[in-house]
Amino acid sequence: QVQLVESGGGLVQAGGSLRLSCAASGRAFSHYNAGWFRQAPGKEREFVAAITWTGGSTYYTDSVKGRFTISRDNAKNTVSLQMNSLKPEDTAVYYCAADNKALRTVAAGRSDYWGKGTLVTVSS
Repeated sequence: QVQLVESGGGLVQAGGSLRLSCAASGRAFSHYNAGWFRQAPGKEREFVAAITWTGGSTYYTDSVKGRFTISRDNAKNTVSLQMNSLKPEDTAVYYCAADNKALRTVAAGRSDYWGKGTLVTVSS
């Protein structure tokens, strides 16, 4: 069983930066693939970024490539999302997800373990 808790959300002006963190409980987390997702008001949840359990491979949705960086520290059971050059369209609740399923399954939003989310608001 893994529990995930996101933090780091807040209000930032366009062009600014935020760093989201996802803290996980459970020793198994270090062997779980993980991802970040977001859901904007009135929209469906969408994939943002994913990382393999080793941290050796990362994947991003096109709209955040070059601006967001996903990373993990298995010693600290954390996954982070560094968000730079933020845009108003990045405004959303951001969720962390993790599972020992294949990365494509995690990236498809089919993880069993999810956090409750953290709100990011980017003002223009």
